[in-house]
Amino acid sequence: MGIRKLARLQLSVILTTAIFTGGTWAGEMVRTEAVIENMETKPAGNLNSVEDTVSGIGEDAEIEEIPVEEITIQEAPALEIEQLMEKDKGIVRQEPVMDPGPKPIEVFFTYALTDIEKGRNDSNPAWSPSGEFIAFERNIRDAREIIIARPNGQTTQRIHYQKSGGKEELDFFMSSLLEEVSYNAGITWSSDGSRFAFMSNGGTGNYDLYMGTLGSENAVRLTQTPEKDGHAHWSPVSDMLVFVSGRDGRADLYLLDLATQETERLTRGEKTYLYPQWSPDGTRVVMLYGSNENHDIYIIEDMGMPFVSIKPLTTWSYDDLRPTWSPDGKYIAFYSNYNKEGDPKVWSLIVIAADGSDPGDGEGLRAKVIATDVNPDIERGPAWMPDSRRLLYVKNDRKTFYPIYLVDIHEGTNAPLGTDTRINHDVTCSSKGDIAFRAQVEQWDHIFIARLNEMTSQEVDNLQGK
Repeated sequence: MGIRKLARLQLSVILTTAIFTGGTWAGEMVRTEAVIENMETKPAGNLNSVEDTVSGIGEDAEIEEIPVEEITIQEAPALEIEQLMEKDKGIVRQEPVMDPGPKPIEVFFTYALTDIEKGRNDSNPAWSPSGEFIAFERNIRDAREIIIARPNGQTTQRIHYQKSGGKEELDFFMSSLLEEVSYNAGITWSSDGSRFAFMSNGGTGNYDLYMGTLGSENAVRLTQTPEKDGHAHWSPVSDMLVFVSGRDGRADLYLLDLATQETERLTRGEKTYLYPQWSPDGTRVVMLYGSNENHDIYIIEDMGMPFVSIKPLTTWSYDDLRPTWSPDGKYIAFYSNYNKEGDPKVWSLIVIAADGSDPGDGEGLRAKVIATDVNPDIERGPAWMPDSRRLLYVKNDRKTFYPIYLVDIHEGTNAPLGTDTRINHDVTCSSKGDIAFRAQVEQWDHIFIARLNEMTSQEVDNLQGK
């Protein structure tokens, strides 16, 4: 057989690619035109498959033999590919299948707690135990104040403290009279909702704990040390505050008896203790312990013997953050950067038994994951519904603007709330089931209130102050 030379050859190659869109794989046929320049190959006996595909090659053409590696293929522009696909009637184009995701859970209402205004950011809502009041933090430039309001948006109190000229004590000011240096945050309510504790720098740069009374402008300074005191949580059954302080060189836990003003050290750690939380019955405290990239969940089981009763609930290499108790005290929920992909920036939501009976690492703890791809809210932690079986969290989904999800820890159902809000954070739930959270409107953060479609008309009227 003679030798043929192919001066220029055009091939139409059909490729099948897998397109991943919205969580679903969909096959798509793609036709591309390849231009083979100066193709020189072996005798025609080795070109059967090519000759079967390409027509119109003359029998008398001369072919020279050259190495295969000198062949070059140039892909045609995407527009030409699409045009070829449309012209080829033998190809059926399959459009990508979009996954609509779970059906949103209907909410009875969603509304902004205060007027939508520019120039300020509201965050970190905290319900009073009865659900009759809600406190939140407001940032205006570098200053931060605490605002207490009713669920209908009526403001009842503003908290802003600052050191006054030449005096050591701190005076109370209405926010309109304050300088921008005052920083107040981290409110925690007494069990009866009549008082609250919070952290303030008093405009001096030193962070201490203060106590205020609902409806009063007077405040009492609770701590006074050169190091920062914060992360306070009021016992649900007594006048005791657990808080974090660096007064002894490290961030350890301390207990403050408000009746006697006596302070007791609870931990002596080589690393950092953060975010202590009382159990609903006031007998135990759960917290974080660790370093920047790895925290574990720890618990003090007997507040009368803290040094001997403290123990870890998780011990693996993943970072576990912001534990919260279920209202019945049976479970503890927390965020963890454990995920099957091993990506430290992807977070999950885990629920374990509060009595320590669940595994602290390995496959046993992995099995306790109830939600994946979660956006961790460090300020509030996972938000329990009053039934102790459902949790609210923010889904890390940019395409849907970080929606709020509701997961049932027993049934495994997991679906978004139909709040129609964007860039959601700081989700918390009252004892009545009212949901408060932070959402963004025109690049400014505001507090919103929502309720699932589970309430009576009388409850709606009570919530809105009618």
